[in-house]
Amino acid sequence: MSNINIDLEHSLTSYFTNIDADDLKTIVSFFKPEVLKKNDFFLKAGKKSTKLSFIRSGFLRIFCETEKKEITQWISTQGYFVTDLSSFMSDIPARWTIQALTDTELYTIDKTDYEKLQSRVPQWHILEKAFIIHCFTTIETRVYGHLSMTAEERYLCFFNENPQLFNQIPLQYIASMLGMTSETFSRIRNKIATGNL
Repeated sequence: MSNINIDLEHSLTSYFTNIDADDLKTIVSFFKPEVLKKNDFFLKAGKKSTKLSFIRSGFLRIFCETEKKEITQWISTQGYFVTDLSSFMSDIPARWTIQALTDTELYTIDKTDYEKLQSRVPQWHILEKAFIIHCFTTIETRVYGHLSMTAEERYLCFFNENPQLFNQIPLQYIASMLGMTSETFSRIRNKIATGNL
């Protein structure tokens, strides 16, 4: 078994508790390797999302463009899944553009194969519900942190969980994702560097 299959199986078990081993292997078999070069688009806003991917390596930025500015919603990293969930599940145009910030290796299932899982995996309706709940809970946690924490607390929390990102992607994307201007972000970063926070 390839390492990517092992990584994918491990991640799926964190979404699907008590999953049957045969069902797990069936689900994994539908995912296919995919490579995005730096700056390639995984999805563009206004298009329908037709795939769900597991990130083997690399970083993908999820963002949208408004009349006044570009807003980064999230940076997806190794070991996580990426798609525009509303578009993928409901067959509606995506609100978000998703672009590779680095060369990125993915394991991807397209919408057609995803729908085949209903007939191939007897417990799929239960597993899919668990997957969606996991995704929703993750988003809800992010929103709660965004609304309840100060700018400094958001910075420190994100830095402690994702220190590698601060040296590998443009910092203005992290600032946008944390809901602050580049100036505020730099001020907090400097205070931390000088031990004044």
